Amino acid sequence: MFRWYRETGPAERRTFWACLGGWSLDALDVQMFSLAIPALIATFGLSRSDAGLIGAVTLVAAAFGGWIGGFLSDRLGRVRALQITVLWFAVSTFLAAFAQSFTQLLALKLLQGIGFGAEWAAGAVLMAEAIRPEHRGKALGAVQGGWAIGWGAAVLLSTLAFSCLEPEVAWRALFACGLAPALFILYLRRSVPEPARPRTAAAVPAHAGPLAIFSPGLRRATVIGALLGLGAHGGFHALFTWLPTYLSAERGTSVLGTGLYLAIIIASFGLGCLVAGGLVDRLGRRRTVALFAGGCMALVVLYLLVPIDGTVLLLLGAPLGFCAAGIPASLAALFSELFPSGLRGTGMGFCYNAGRLASAALPLGVGLLSEICGLGPAIGLFALAAYGLVLLAVGLLPDARSGGALLPQTPR
Repeated sequence: MFRWYRETGPAERRTFWACLGGWSLDALDVQMFSLAIPALIATFGLSRSDAGLIGAVTLVAAAFGGWIGGFLSDRLGRVRALQITVLWFAVSTFLAAFAQSFTQLLALKLLQGIGFGAEWAAGAVLMAEAIRPEHRGKALGAVQGGWAIGWGAAVLLSTLAFSCLEPEVAWRALFACGLAPALFILYLRRSVPEPARPRTAAAVPAHAGPLAIFSPGLRRATVIGALLGLGAHGGFHALFTWLPTYLSAERGTSVLGTGLYLAIIIASFGLGCLVAGGLVDRLGRRRTVALFAGGCMALVVLYLLVPIDGTVLLLLGAPLGFCAAGIPASLAALFSELFPSGLRGTGMGFCYNAGRLASAALPLGVGLLSEICGLGPAIGLFALAAYGLVLLAVGLLPDARSGGALLPQTPR
């Protein structure tokens, strides 16, 4: 599974570890929110709809942040853009620890979302250009697995904080830990080289702006990519924004019990990213995404819409986390091959994060619908709709084992 790593050079390896670290720390900061929802509801007297609104605002901000971050990586350079975005989301997460009202928390989560979306765009395009094409899918899948590392770290910190501190203090301590990623910038500055731009980058005018990805030669790729991003993010956020609350409020699990359920899902998520990366290079982007989307739909039905006992719920967490990983782990390799180098950051940032913009309604929708039909059915219905959209978008994509352009590489 890791033979490809031994075939890479020193610069490729340093870039890999930098992007893996950045994405893991990004996940650490972002996943803290879903784990702190019950405490935030108690501290500020929020409804589930209010909590869903915070999640929605974060995703909307991430959508714009990703587009901006991708554009900056095309203009300022991949490594420099990554440094800026890591610092942004670290500081904004830290400041959220001192929020004194719902409005303040909402504003700070908006700022965090901008950095969150921008970091993925800068890091993904850096990896796509630094790693040789035959290993691109495996490397990007492994980097996406860093989400499981950060997610797991967030669960561990959350379990520790809420076991040792009062809830109204614990969530603040948790958010304060979000400043740690700022130290990561030192490694980026010293160890990671800026990838050389290929000559094809000259085909894109230097003055091309963020809207150049909607030019006639690239418009279809951009729209299909955005639909795919919508389904991928919609399914993930509908499921995992509310899952800790579902386990504790609907299934009655304790703090330690919820941590165990999530640990199984997270470990399986990391494995799913690694396997998906290998399948992307073997089966092609389209088949891999469709395979995982179909698995997600079947497991959502079993996990949330069919009455099962706690033991079966625990066992199903492994395949659920595994399948949920496969779609996002495949997107970076797919999107990187739809756009020319001079617009690659902008295109990847838009497609991946445009999905967040539309999917921002899903956490809010789950919160609203849960007050009518219960949290489990609300999560399940929204997740099924999102993964169904993934299958639809995948049907519009070409099947390629090593990528390739969906449309001409040079915008007209």
